[in-house]
Amino acid sequence: MFLAKTLQSHLMGGVAALSVALSFVSAAYAQKLSVLTWAGYELPEFFPDYTKEHPEGADITTFADDNDALSRVRSGFHPDIVHPCTFKLAEWKSEGLIQPLDPTRVKNWNDIYPALRKIPGVVDPDGKVWMIPWDWGNTSIVYRPDLVKEDTDTWNLLWNKKYAGRMAGLDSTEEVVVAGILQHIDPFNASSDDIEKIADKLRQQRPLMRFYSADPATVQNAMASGEIVAAMGWNVVANKLKEAGVPVAFMTPKEGKLTWSCGTVLMKDSKNVDKAYDFINDQLQAEPSSHLIAEYGYGSALKSAFAMFTSQQLKDKFLPEHPEETLEKTLMLRPMKNSNELMSTFEEVKEGG
Repeated sequence: MFLAKTLQSHLMGGVAALSVALSFVSAAYAQKLSVLTWAGYELPEFFPDYTKEHPEGADITTFADDNDALSRVRSGFHPDIVHPCTFKLAEWKSEGLIQPLDPTRVKNWNDIYPALRKIPGVVDPDGKVWMIPWDWGNTSIVYRPDLVKEDTDTWNLLWNKKYAGRMAGLDSTEEVVVAGILQHIDPFNASSDDIEKIADKLRQQRPLMRFYSADPATVQNAMASGEIVAAMGWNVVANKLKEAGVPVAFMTPKEGKLTWSCGTVLMKDSKNVDKAYDFINDQLQAEPSSHLIAEYGYGSALKSAFAMFTSQQLKDKFLPEHPEETLEKTLMLRPMKNSNELMSTFEEVKEGG
């Protein structure tokens, strides 16, 4: 009897050990979800529960900007989900790279600010959903109020010769948009004549710039040291400088701040659709989304995430107390007519053309 029980105990132990071993092997060989996202968004606090459901985790690749993301996919990279911005969404759709999403599988779809769901292209008139909004933010002028005393309420600051060689441009679409606004041109519907006027405005600016960069850390370090005193930039630059104790302001130009919104799209050839929805749902919760506000000073797409902060905390992060009202009134970046021509012109200007 004792021997039988001992044998039974050993057998049961062996089965249990084998079961544990097989579970580890299964996790190791499970196909990972492939995610292509902005640098800085690969932090585990943005998807804390995903690895609990999927021990194999996710393969996360980062990109520098929207053009970089598109270039990688066009070159043969095959992620399951990507995190582009809405003003580039039309290109992902027109090239047949993405498929519609099912909002009934997105648990907090109704918690997303309506203004973000209404951005052209996010939801088609027939109800097809192409992107799940997740984050948004502003593009404006970050400047040192202790060193800049003129044009502190206008985009024209970046054309002020007094600060020549001590300013930085943004190596992104927003430079073209602002140049158009200051030329009283609709940059989103620019004609060939308009593009030349925008180019002239950018040529006037180029000799005044210390550099152009889309890397927040580069701009932050240059401004902290005093190498530059003003730059076109995003919320994160102003917030990181403030955290470091550097005098900083994030301008509200009289011509208007720019606002961008980004979100998740599902690739047409995704092999992990169920895992993609798990990842989306994990990110799209108040707690993970609140890290956008706390870490970077960016806005979350969720009303519940904003509700976790007081009015003063939001003000300290250069964010509005009433996001929906702000999002309804802001100048939201959207797809640009003749986008390729505009951006090629910008590249030529930066190189001295």
